[in-house]
Amino acid sequence: MAYTPDEQTSWVVRADRLVDGTGGPVIEDPVVLVEGGRITAVHQGALPEGLDVPHARQLDLAGHTLLPGLTDAHVHLNLPADGSEFETWSRESDGVFVAAAAHGARTALDAGITTLRDVGSRGSTVFDLRRAADLGRGVAPRLLVSGHPLTITGGHGHPLGGEVDGEQDLRRAVRELNKAGADWIKVIGSGGGTRGTLVHRPAFTRAELTAIAEEAHRLELKVTTHTVCAESLEDAIAAGVDGIEHGLFLVDFEHQEYSPQVAEQLAAAGIPVTSTLVVGYDVVRSVDALDEPDQEQRIQRDRWERMLGDTLEQFAKMRALGIAFISGTDAGWRFTDFDSLPDELWLMTEGGMSGVEAIHASTGLAAEVLGFADRAGSVVPGLAADLVAVAGDPLADLRRLREPTMVMQAGRLHRHDGGAAPARLPEDSDG
Repeated sequence: MAYTPDEQTSWVVRADRLVDGTGGPVIEDPVVLVEGGRITAVHQGALPEGLDVPHARQLDLAGHTLLPGLTDAHVHLNLPADGSEFETWSRESDGVFVAAAAHGARTALDAGITTLRDVGSRGSTVFDLRRAADLGRGVAPRLLVSGHPLTITGGHGHPLGGEVDGEQDLRRAVRELNKAGADWIKVIGSGGGTRGTLVHRPAFTRAELTAIAEEAHRLELKVTTHTVCAESLEDAIAAGVDGIEHGLFLVDFEHQEYSPQVAEQLAAAGIPVTSTLVVGYDVVRSVDALDEPDQEQRIQRDRWERMLGDTLEQFAKMRALGIAFISGTDAGWRFTDFDSLPDELWLMTEGGMSGVEAIHASTGLAAEVLGFADRAGSVVPGLAADLVAVAGDPLADLRRLREPTMVMQAGRLHRHDGGAAPARLPEDSDG
């Protein structure tokens, strides 16, 4: 009968090298065995004598580097990633939002991103996408879902429906998100790109943030907080949140003033940060692609280029303090598409990370921070067989990850481009 790849297929996967996602050294001539959707063994060179995998299909990726499936820890699957004004796009129906989410999820998986954390969506739209994928009625990466972000009345992201004020109502809002199936609670700790919000001021009071964190932790949920100014970052640290998104030091819409004291508090607290460097890079790139940008577009381009330079400098200083960064793109927002993670990882190397460190930030470390390291994130026995192959050596320039030739999710071969097709078993025939 015709062969349909699925998680029941056994595989013997060979490549020139393996970056296994643990942060360890590159493994030359790896052989990875996959059975029942999981990695059962990782060897170097020839398989040990006597190891019998009689029904396995051979996947020979000569000339390629093998990696774990990547993780984007900060996406907004409802959003279009085409520069549309947020307030205008948010008038679309929930049905449009579900369809947009499905498109974004498929774009990410095609790019070798096998796990997404959505940190801001409307209603049940992304929960519904996750459920459909679980039922086999859609294709998507592993989805960690936050639902609507909690924001003050009129705060950043409020068109997604998460406006709530006061400690008692915030506790109830956390309980409602838990009931809906949220994996994380996302909090808007300061203003942002939504019109009428203040990027240089905290949004919630410190007492409100503390109430959110306390209630989430009581329900065994974790909290991550959007902060783009020093005071909001300080409040989030004091409240005991589990993650920081962006971690900027804006004093207005164009300028940052790095606070060593607040950064040291963050390092002492051991709270990881999701990077989102690529947002400014994508704005610059979108303007550069125009034949004749107008004056306002040129002004915006220069503003974002300057802020990206400041953010990369701060990124390096924060890493020197021991602050951990995981990879996130803010995909959906502005011009950042759902396959932009390789550019994010490349920018992390521009900020001082090695290629192996940046990949670790998007694989094993991201899995540890987001809470699924016992299921996936590294190429080690016992974990889900989420694998990506890229021609050549992407460590020389992580932007090469934009062109994966093979993507496997939990043992299911999602795509395989170029080179020989996987060898058929003798019983696989169309007759």
